Amino acid sequence: MPRRHLRMTGAADCSLGAALRDLRTELDLPADFPAAAMAEAEAAVRDADLSAHEDATDLPFLTIDPPASTDLDQAMHLKRRGRGYRVHYAIADVAAFVRPGGALDAEAHRRVTTLYFPDGRIPLHPTVLSEGAASLLPGATRPAALWRIDLDSDGRTVATDVRRALVRSRAKLDYAGVQRQIDAGTAEEPLALLRDIGRLREEQERARGGISLDVPEQEITEHDGSYGLVYRAPLPAEAWNAQVSLLTGIAAAHLMAETGTGVLRTLPIAPDGAVARLRCSARALRIDWPHHVPYAEVVRSLDPELSHHAAFLQECTTLLRGAGYTTFDHGELPDPAVHAAVADLYTHCTAPLRRLVDRYASELCLAATAEREPPEWVREALPALPKEMAEGTRRANTVERACVDLVEAALLEGRVGELFDAYVVDVGDRNPATGTVHLRDPAIVGRIEGGTAPLPLGERLRVRLTRAGPASKTVLFAPA
Repeated sequence: MPRRHLRMTGAADCSLGAALRDLRTELDLPADFPAAAMAEAEAAVRDADLSAHEDATDLPFLTIDPPASTDLDQAMHLKRRGRGYRVHYAIADVAAFVRPGGALDAEAHRRVTTLYFPDGRIPLHPTVLSEGAASLLPGATRPAALWRIDLDSDGRTVATDVRRALVRSRAKLDYAGVQRQIDAGTAEEPLALLRDIGRLREEQERARGGISLDVPEQEITEHDGSYGLVYRAPLPAEAWNAQVSLLTGIAAAHLMAETGTGVLRTLPIAPDGAVARLRCSARALRIDWPHHVPYAEVVRSLDPELSHHAAFLQECTTLLRGAGYTTFDHGELPDPAVHAAVADLYTHCTAPLRRLVDRYASELCLAATAEREPPEWVREALPALPKEMAEGTRRANTVERACVDLVEAALLEGRVGELFDAYVVDVGDRNPATGTVHLRDPAIVGRIEGGTAPLPLGERLRVRLTRAGPASKTVLFAPA
């Protein structure tokens, strides 16, 4: 899909800023940290006891994140090991700074996740931690949960270990720069191996029946104080990087399963009705899906640059609904235990600066490797974690969608009545005259209603803008 930065006028930016402030109020989102939580965070930075952490600062770690990121959860070092590979994956040790049961811990349970806005963020932890003492910033020695995962020549895991360590990142890289280095053949081996290991893990994903959806997404951009939207498909380097994170999450889930206590990210297998509906969409979109071909194989054959393929990929996201968190104790795995899209046991453990549950997963894995019982504060928190995470995830999703809606509305302010070229990506089940359209230019996704004929799923359609502007919070289209 085309990528274009769309700048708003000063007036639109101003009205958007006011709408974003109103959104924070409407959703009753947390603002400043309580004084007690801030005091704890500052004391933790000053007084943290890191004597139990091994010294692993000799490993030249690197981080790969968006250019503006300063809350860096993970760092990696990759190397060859005989015919296989060794992955060192350092994850920020937030527990080294957060006292269980304290004011900072209580505030983290209230926030659950970091919330991102075009004009800033509402962090899970005070920035003195999340963008300072706990962040794996280049040139700084930081405490981490250091994973060592050995792979064979096919990318299969043969050994796993995790322990507390002090690490030091040597470089903060971004995805576009990593992709350029790897494509040009100028990347040094630790970075060059990201492609080799990433591709092997993608093959392992295919072998076990897992699937990663390459859906073009709307992304809010910022330039000189103005906001815009682009359609963005992930770079291959992002997919390879994600495979290393998935590798760690799978290893962590198996480690917890072996010891009988843990928290999993689960997704049930899609019901037959949902798959049947998807097959109907495939027929409507002229997607070739023979009955003997698995869903995952069809998805991998799609090209998101083609409009009807992109529409089908969007439809495929319906099979990912129902993901949640499930805890278990005393050796009995939940049902379901597997994440259907990963096609394996899986947990979230690689983003503790931005997601509450990851701190608990790390502690469970550290205890398992040390062959000791999990800390009591971890065990006590487990029963409430699924509900806390579900509520926090819903809030984060609401914020993300509302922010995109507001930017769309601001971009199209003053253009009500104009015609645009679009294509239909979703049609209502109960009312096929309503649905969702993608505009190619500008990069906007909006609801369409007001017609009488069924919408042509996957087809181009001329549409008229009927509502826009930050005051309305969303855009609305009608068939032209």
